[in-house]
Amino acid sequence: MLVEWVMRAAPLNLPDDDRDLLERWVRSSTTKAGLVQRARIVLLVADGVAHTEIGRRFSISRQTVINWRTRYETLGIAGLHDEHRSGRPRVLDRDKLITTTLMPPPKKYGVTHWSSRLLADHLGIGYGTVARVWREHGVQPWRAETFKFSTDPELVAKVTDIVGLYLEPPQNAIVLCVDEKSQIQALDRTAPTLPMQIGVPHRHTHDYVRHGTTTLFAALEIATGTVTGVCKPRHRHQEFLAFLKYLARSYPDRDLHLVMDNYAAHKKQEVRDWLAENPRIHVHFTPTSASWMNLVEVWFGIIERQAIHRGTFGSVRDLTTAIRAFINGWNPRAHPFVWTKTADQILSKAHRPTTSNTGH
Repeated sequence: MLVEWVMRAAPLNLPDDDRDLLERWVRSSTTKAGLVQRARIVLLVADGVAHTEIGRRFSISRQTVINWRTRYETLGIAGLHDEHRSGRPRVLDRDKLITTTLMPPPKKYGVTHWSSRLLADHLGIGYGTVARVWREHGVQPWRAETFKFSTDPELVAKVTDIVGLYLEPPQNAIVLCVDEKSQIQALDRTAPTLPMQIGVPHRHTHDYVRHGTTTLFAALEIATGTVTGVCKPRHRHQEFLAFLKYLARSYPDRDLHLVMDNYAAHKKQEVRDWLAENPRIHVHFTPTSASWMNLVEVWFGIIERQAIHRGTFGSVRDLTTAIRAFINGWNPRAHPFVWTKTADQILSKAHRPTTSNTGH
């Protein structure tokens, strides 16, 4: 018969103050795990639990338990903390790391920006350290964004004019945002699409067959969100002029204020002559490089995501039918497009402080 027995450890004198502190360490969620384990060891030894049993509970050796007991008996609570290790203390020059990150890499590397491993090798530190410092400072060398400033000499006047139309539209008049979504492709997939299932998204083949293109001329009424749209096979001033005449018939006996960008077809002489013959139609051009101020661009993004991008079209007619169906479904549930930025807020970002004094 195998008899298991555990030798009881010699009693450990644990003052009440030390016990209270060790128990607080154990209960705390912010105390280091190693310190919590040492506190448990001392508490168990003080309660008379055998060294071997304590080692089994924490998956450590019996000698480790004895060592921490001895440290406590010799040095008290201070003996449970980590000792300073020998050697030169590790020093991380964070300022140098960030400064180097913000500078282009040396030409010998042949790269445009740093990676964590390349910078770590350059500085002689671990790449995990580089990644951690980047996270702490919000530095992301792998990301790049684009920007563009408008050089329109009438920037202030045009921004003020268009924002005024959006925020305080003229009474007894209609404001329409007019533009074209050109070169919409009628793409047909080479295999039938697979419908969405539980846990599986909609899928279609990567390759496709082109069946031609169409151009969608659209006018968004900002007060209601309704859209007037016409598809044309080409994108010229003739088609644009025909669309303007269509808008004039669609909104009879009302002043129309049209917001449009600076595309050449919008300023063709034939278009200007027709506008001069129809004084109830007023044109407001967005600043150059600021077509984003035209709210119909928002609607173009909606129709692209909801009706075109995932569509399969065997012909241009199928594509134009789908576009018409979307417009017919959109208008009954349309909602006003609300502009929120004032002209001053927009212009404050357009006139940013100079960041370079280079003379070239």
